[in-house]
Amino acid sequence: MKRRRSQQAKDMRTLRLWSYDEAHRAVPYLRAVIASLREHWLDVQNQRRRSELLSARPGRPDKATLLASQTVHAHQERAEAHFDDAVEELTNMDVFLLDPLRGTALIPFRKKDDLAWYVYDQFDDRGLSGWRYHSDPLEQCRPLELQESVS
Repeated sequence: MKRRRSQQAKDMRTLRLWSYDEAHRAVPYLRAVIASLREHWLDVQNQRRRSELLSARPGRPDKATLLASQTVHAHQERAEAHFDDAVEELTNMDVFLLDPLRGTALIPFRKKDDLAWYVYDQFDDRGLSGWRYHSDPLEQCRPLELQESVS
């Protein structure tokens, strides 16, 4: 039993809570990482689709199809590795990907005594499009102006 508790303690880590200024200064870096992450995700989806199309061909695959399938599989694995590396880079910063296609991520901060999240949006000119409490629905996005003046 002690072993299990010890393993749980090793797996736990403290979540870094960001200030608004830190999150705002990180926007250019986040733009680069999330743009890269989004491209890798799209590449993974493209390779998966190509693989599906190759395997959906009727009949027994010929040599060219087998080679194409291997090439697509290798490209897919490489794209997945790049995607995983980018997600890990964000996670190490305590920034959490919400939607790779939309380019949204969540950045934790403390709002009074509650956990809250800045909402990063790749396609918003400001980068930080709003915030939400941890208990809010994922779709909830409160305006930053209110958050900045109340904090």
